[in-house]
Amino acid sequence: MQEKPQTEEAPAELTVQPEVPPAPDAETAVEQVSTSADVMPSLEEALRQAELQASQNHDAWLRAKAETDNVRRRAQEDIAKAAKFAAEKFAQSMLPVKDSLEAALATENATLETLRQGVELTLKQLVSAFNGAGLAEESPDGKKFDPNRHQAISAVEAEGEPNTVVKVLQKGYLLNDRMIRPALVVVSKAKSA
Repeated sequence: MQEKPQTEEAPAELTVQPEVPPAPDAETAVEQVSTSADVMPSLEEALRQAELQASQNHDAWLRAKAETDNVRRRAQEDIAKAAKFAAEKFAQSMLPVKDSLEAALATENATLETLRQGVELTLKQLVSAFNGAGLAEESPDGKKFDPNRHQAISAVEAEGEPNTVVKVLQKGYLLNDRMIRPALVVVSKAKSA
């Protein structure tokens, strides 16, 4: 047996009759007028309070915006000064090195031995200045070749493991563990048969 599809019946429309208030008597009419008179001043007062609050909020917003602009301007000035004088400490540590070199050149009757001693002392000053600035030497002689730290100039056949640094042509330098100049090296390669 086949079932008949059920159809939904539309709900009956409801009609709502507006409520008609009873006719006001004289006392009720007077109460309504006095109530509306009491409401009006409070609305005016509320508007005045809202305008006052809006004015205060606008003033506070202007002050906060000005303060933000001042902070931004000061930060930009500080960044500019930091960039401009970033090398000041390093430059101050290099001045004694320059003074030592000038003093060595100004010496009239310097012997080879005294010049050598002066250059060694000047080199110690330079190394001290480098260390103070976070500048470290990268001398990879005998270490495994690292393309991130070394630049291979050539490869030569040599005993031992291939891709090992066999000669350093120029030392590399790291500034606070960041490579600023890779070491120029010669690496080993396997001997051909």
